[in-house]
Amino acid sequence: MCKWQAVSNARLGETYYHRRHSSGLPLYVWPKEGFRTTYAVFLTKYGAIDNAFVENGETTVLPAGIAHYLEHKLFENEECDAFDRYAETGANANAYTSFDHTAYLFSCTQNTDESLGVLLDFVQAPYFTAQTVEKERGIIGQEIRMGEDSPSRQVFCNLMKALYHHHPVSIDIAGTVDSIAEITPELLYRCYERFYHVNNMALAVAGDISLEQVDRLADAWLKPTDKTAPVRAAVDEPTACVQPYIEEKMEVATPLFNLGYKVPMNTSEGLPDEPARGVAAAAVLEEILGGHASPLYAQLMEEGLINASFDVSYWTGPGFACWMMGGESDDPQAVCAAFKAEVARLQREGIDPDVFEESRNAVYGRMISQTDSAENCGDLLVDGWLCGRDAFSILDEVATLDIQSVYDRLRHDFDERTCALSCVIPNQTEEGVSR
Repeated sequence: MCKWQAVSNARLGETYYHRRHSSGLPLYVWPKEGFRTTYAVFLTKYGAIDNAFVENGETTVLPAGIAHYLEHKLFENEECDAFDRYAETGANANAYTSFDHTAYLFSCTQNTDESLGVLLDFVQAPYFTAQTVEKERGIIGQEIRMGEDSPSRQVFCNLMKALYHHHPVSIDIAGTVDSIAEITPELLYRCYERFYHVNNMALAVAGDISLEQVDRLADAWLKPTDKTAPVRAAVDEPTACVQPYIEEKMEVATPLFNLGYKVPMNTSEGLPDEPARGVAAAAVLEEILGGHASPLYAQLMEEGLINASFDVSYWTGPGFACWMMGGESDDPQAVCAAFKAEVARLQREGIDPDVFEESRNAVYGRMISQTDSAENCGDLLVDGWLCGRDAFSILDEVATLDIQSVYDRLRHDFDERTCALSCVIPNQTEEGVSR
């Protein structure tokens, strides 16, 4: 049995522990003395983009939305629903599917052992029948249609379609009504067998829990295997976007917009060598470009072009990376013109050292405050495992970040050829009356 390895951070005065269980599962535990809450996440590196994979030299293509479908179905077994079991322990449980992973989680203030047992049990015990899969098809189909009626979801999904030619990040995580019609119990079992096993999963726990508790429960519930996960199919994604503008009319009072920049993934030129440093630089650049203390935010607010929904964010995953700026505005084109002008100015003139320091300190302060929450600590452990790095690494990089690293991201990531604007505008007749 591998011993627990401690990872400490002097800046935070915090320590978490990790080891590989004898079954093969990576375990991460962040004990938080004095916390009443415990938060646990059991996750797999299997998400919405994994609808094509390579195994034994052959590529398998599966229906879009199958990872999300599988997440829904795992909560049921032949006898009951996992939520019913959590109700008995008093835990608050949930799950989600992202583009690159699926996570099952709970938080509790009591009965931690019982709740963790439920989590480790049902995720390792799939049960699919033709009848239950068909029943779920109607539920997920309704969820998809609700998403199509959601302006905030549509403005994002349309942006991804405008940015990406081939990468599956352009497909809604839930899939489409047509794609989920192809999902069968056999396909669900096939995906489960390939992606849901201890060599492709991890468990992260933070809060009021001990290493001994996790050891005991892991020994009781985890199932060893010699399986390995298949390789994600490679995607040849052009640098340029699909189209510079996409628009949809919906029942909204004020237009919604997302401006996106697709970051080229076929070169690292201009980016810091250390991945965690690049993420830290992006976090500070977010603050410089769109933080509530940024010059651009103040300008746009003063001109009445934006409200508090305005946000700038950077997100990335296997084979994709994207900057997004968006919110609500009566004049999205004017906001985008102002944003592009500010990016061009900073690329030309450089970043003001005082603005850099203020932004870096703001990001650093937020990261410090995150460790006051068991949920945030657990998510930091999850992010670290998914990216193969120390959960404290980004905080440390922000603390020592230099202005040149941020400027390099600014110069590399923002290119008009990779830019697209998605708008959802009010659905009105020629007379100006909503339909």
